[in-house]
Amino acid sequence: MSRQKIPIEALINLQQRLDMLPSRCQERRLLIEQTALFYGVSCDTVYRALRGREQPKSDQRRDYGTPRNLSRQEMESYCEVIAAIKIRTNNKKGRHLSTQRAIELLEEHGMDTPSGFIQPPKGLLTKATVNRYLKAWGYAFDYITRQPAEIKSMFRGQLDPVRTRELQEHMLLAGLPLLSPAAV
Repeated sequence: MSRQKIPIEALINLQQRLDMLPSRCQERRLLIEQTALFYGVSCDTVYRALRGREQPKSDQRRDYGTPRNLSRQEMESYCEVIAAIKIRTNNKKGRHLSTQRAIELLEEHGMDTPSGFIQPPKGLLTKATVNRYLKAWGYAFDYITRQPAEIKSMFRGQLDPVRTRELQEHMLLAGLPLLSPAAV
């Protein structure tokens, strides 16, 4: 048996006409019956088609960018600790612990931080979620370890001497070791 399909334009028109009528109005039933008769389908098929018509959906969740199962502060503190673990385990070849391994270490052993001991329950943090927030909040390994272009230019001797002195003063005030451009 061939299946009759109601055109989307007819469904939109019918929905607009139904929206103008009160919910318990006899005219609504008559409109549905007339549409069903015209297209050779049952009233249930018309109702099903109205219900199944695609409604516009928002592009993203209302709470986009905020963790679902933790508060933002808790997730941010976990991300800070995981980023610190990844930086501290960086070797001379530039390799570091994976996010998954950093999460496992944090869940198994915890970490002492200036704000106290931190140890999330097992299974609370997932690799995909942590990586997403590390990147979104600027804690990703690549972002943190990348030197600004101005610093690179300073050490190559390509920067204006006045700006070089300013940067060196800022670095000394911050307590950063200052290497001469020849040492780099």
